[in-house]
Amino acid sequence: MPDDLRRWAAERAPELLARAEAEAVEELKRALLDAATSAGRTQAVIDVRSPTAKAPAPRRSARRAPIRPERTSRKPAPAGDAVWTYCVLRAPGEIPDAPHGVHPDGGVEAVQHDSLVALVSRVPLAEFGEDALHRNLNDLEWLERVARAHEAVLDAALGAATIVPLPMCTIWESEEGVRRMLVSERAEIAEALDRLDGRQEWGVKLVVDPAALRTAARARSDEAAALEEELEARGGGGGGYMVRRRLERHLREVADALAEELAEDVHARLQDWATDAVTSPPQNRELSGHEGEMLLNGAYLVETDRVERMHELVAELANRHRDLGARLELTGPWPPYNFVQRSSAAVP
Repeated sequence: MPDDLRRWAAERAPELLARAEAEAVEELKRALLDAATSAGRTQAVIDVRSPTAKAPAPRRSARRAPIRPERTSRKPAPAGDAVWTYCVLRAPGEIPDAPHGVHPDGGVEAVQHDSLVALVSRVPLAEFGEDALHRNLNDLEWLERVARAHEAVLDAALGAATIVPLPMCTIWESEEGVRRMLVSERAEIAEALDRLDGRQEWGVKLVVDPAALRTAARARSDEAAALEEELEARGGGGGGYMVRRRLERHLREVADALAEELAEDVHARLQDWATDAVTSPPQNRELSGHEGEMLLNGAYLVETDRVERMHELVAELANRHRDLGARLELTGPWPPYNFVQRSSAAVP
């Protein structure tokens, strides 16, 4: 794990764990997976340049949280097993070809109730009970290993069926608890499965080169040209200093406006093409390792037979905005966390 990722997670973990445990796990999991597992995804990075200027993010649609089942108990037993749940799919529910679950001794199994199947594996309470789990969540190597294993099961299942992914650390005392969840959440899960059928979640990140953005701002502004002429005429001295400050401020404003227009144009085109779309805050540069300023961090639900055309659309958008130093990164398909609504009955 990169040192900057380790430092970031170590600083953030106590704060996150002070919140609800499930929320903490989800945020750390997504951060680690973004940094550690995206390399294994289908990825297209188009028109790379090197950037660093601040620009406004696009308007954000409401982000939908995944279904988060209520746990039957948060008290660990001194010995025995619990049931870790990965996702839900329709019966009969093919068992994915995964080497093991989040614990090496626990293979992936199916728990069925009527038309729904949950994919689960057994985990020892000595490691996954409440107290042990709380300690392990501060162990970044343990967390990364478990996050990778959880994601591997989801990826395997996603390749064979439509799934509703569940957050990490959805742990039940027994299979009966899983069945009760399938009963209580049946309507929401069935609706999600219907909506996700024949669709995939893809991510698009947009980063700009601030030097190219500033050059474009200068070229597109008559006021900037006038201020540069005035600056040249004044030469040095106090008057020249004030003109220079006005020019710098004006170029920042124009560059910010260009960045906002760019992000909105890219998101609008992708949103029109997709079935659904959400945006998240831009990623921390130190965490993700990207250079420059991220303007868009979007997720798009796309019809499977339109995915190839989406790749083409991303390339077209990169070419259209080449003079602004635009970099577009397309990754996926991902487990559709962003497009599974939270049931009010399932909130812990």
